[in-house]
Amino acid sequence: MSITSQVEETIEVIRPALQADGGDIVLRSVDELTGIVSVTLVGACGTCPASDQTLKAGIERIMRDRVDGVTEVVAIA
Repeated sequence: MSITSQVEETIEVIRPALQADGGDIVLRSVDELTGIVSVTLVGACGTCPASDQTLKAGIERIMRDRVDGVTEVVAIA
């Protein structure tokens, strides 16, 4: 299974928690060579002051735990 497929599955696991807070996550790209996943946080997550912490301490940690090869998750507008 590709890294991209695993990232997509992991986003489906994370999504309900974000949606419960009025937000969501959109996968923009996965660089399978560098392991960098680019996402956009939307809705309440896009304007939340804690979104950087959610991204790094939550989403990135979960991605790195579940998907071999993921090195970083970055937010893009």
